[in-house]
Amino acid sequence: MPSKKALVRRPSPRLAEGLVTHIEREGVDVGRAVEQWEAYTEALRAHGWETIEVDPADDCPDSVFVEDTVVMYRNVALIARSGAESRRAETPGVEEAVASLGCSVNWVWEPGTLDGGDVLKVGDTVYVGRGGRTNAAGVRQVRAAFEPLGARVVTVPVAKVLHLKSAVTALPDGTVVGHVPNMDAPSLFPRFLPVPEASGAHVVLLGGDRLLMAASAPKTAELFADLGYEPVPVDIGEFEKLEGCVTCLSVRLRELYA
Repeated sequence: MPSKKALVRRPSPRLAEGLVTHIEREGVDVGRAVEQWEAYTEALRAHGWETIEVDPADDCPDSVFVEDTVVMYRNVALIARSGAESRRAETPGVEEAVASLGCSVNWVWEPGTLDGGDVLKVGDTVYVGRGGRTNAAGVRQVRAAFEPLGARVVTVPVAKVLHLKSAVTALPDGTVVGHVPNMDAPSLFPRFLPVPEASGAHVVLLGGDRLLMAASAPKTAELFADLGYEPVPVDIGEFEKLEGCVTCLSVRLRELYA
């Protein structure tokens, strides 16, 4: 049976100090962010996901964006090594969490850098964004970790946004969705659907036809509903001020061995 576990991590009290790279800095209301995070985790649980809280990393402002710390493929966890040196202290708690769940643990080693937000899995195809946080050595280490397990790794240039998954994610049928102005190479995706809003490019597959997505993308939600999907909107506005999206706030573990 597929597993439905999701790693999450409570926002740091220093969240407002988080990194921004491609947008103007805005003030972040940390109290409001905690409320939004709690609603996000409740939405996961309401749709059958068991949330597992990674130990807090209160000295790491960006630690709530737990997706960047690890990439899962089947039962293998590849612990990331961020291109932002200030974020590397986020990984030990995540490593402990995935090991406790019985995952096989691997690591990205110097000189490689990798953020989990640069990795999009569509079936056995693993797209890796080569950009600001992930370098060529990091891509090679993704190949070394996952290709022996049957993955096909495809490198995608990323220059206009922070991470690959800041630009694209995928629907349950494998169609990649993205906001074209934020994309560098739409032609790399054989099945692609443009969406009208930048935050509409981000979906978390909850199971069946349900799509967790940001409340800031109502036009895209309407598009997905017209295609037969069920959008589940959540307000993540405080995290969007830090280039965060719905995928960043959890790591979904769907193929844990019993």
